[in-house]
Amino acid sequence: MTCYRSILLCENQDNPHYVYNEAQMREIENLANMRPEIVSAGNLTEDDFSNVEMVFSTWGMPCLTEDQLDALPNLKIVFYAAGATDAFAKPLLRRGIRLVSAWRANAIPVAEFCVSQIILALKGYFGNTRELTSPAHWNQTNCGPGVYGDTVALIGAGAIATLIAGMLGRHRINVITVPSRAERRTISLEEAFSKAFVISNHLPDRDDNAGVLNGALFRSMRKNATFINTGRGRQVNEAELIKTLEDRPDLTALLDVTYPEPPEAGSKLYTLPNVHLSAHIAGSMHDEVHRMADYVIADLKHYLSGEKLDNEITAEMLMTH
Repeated sequence: MTCYRSILLCENQDNPHYVYNEAQMREIENLANMRPEIVSAGNLTEDDFSNVEMVFSTWGMPCLTEDQLDALPNLKIVFYAAGATDAFAKPLLRRGIRLVSAWRANAIPVAEFCVSQIILALKGYFGNTRELTSPAHWNQTNCGPGVYGDTVALIGAGAIATLIAGMLGRHRINVITVPSRAERRTISLEEAFSKAFVISNHLPDRDDNAGVLNGALFRSMRKNATFINTGRGRQVNEAELIKTLEDRPDLTALLDVTYPEPPEAGSKLYTLPNVHLSAHIAGSMHDEVHRMADYVIADLKHYLSGEKLDNEITAEMLMTH
């Protein structure tokens, strides 16, 4: 019987084939002696995985139970070709199992998506285009301040917000960043919402952030301002956002995420003229997902060579930003 050094562990059988292309899969198989079939968490106690040292995964990585981890007694590292690891990281880290995530790779398309929306919002594009219903409305009354000197607020201070700030650094834009934890802030959420012309949400998906973006904040936004959400829908008090958007037709909301997702049938998010919905497309998709696999393969090579890992997740990192 072949003793495999690594396995591909995922609850969704399609996701690994989507994220890892054939060439990337062959490279991992050659480097890490990977078992050919995809393993689910339920299989771990049904077969012998005692020789497995490395696990590869992506969206659909299970949070392993103690019994399932016991079935992997020699597991030393998990390579996760996707972003956030909060849902499954803690049991691994408690056992001293190292964890690599492609969070930096997944941050790139989100940052690119947000920067494009931020620039359009600063130009007043969204408000201007919804006014153009006839020649009589062909004017610039609802245009933005421009991309030279005004303020953008990034809510959250993780990889995506850091990338966005760097990209916006090419322009003369005042970028203010509000860390998710109050004790780390030098500026409050209230001040950020009232000061910035564009507010972009990048809070981590933690229970303490649920509903933190509320009606009082949205009501304080400047005239013609824009709110962008590519973080998580549950961080927004959606009913209060909708009420504010009804009362303030000058505002714009660009929502790539909602709660629930998708919005329920009949939700006003589908019909309000100052809401632009997209179907959670900011993150890695189609050919972009292979960048995530490239990141974990690069760290696989570092691991096998005994070198420092570029994208290792630690317990401390789960508590920051």
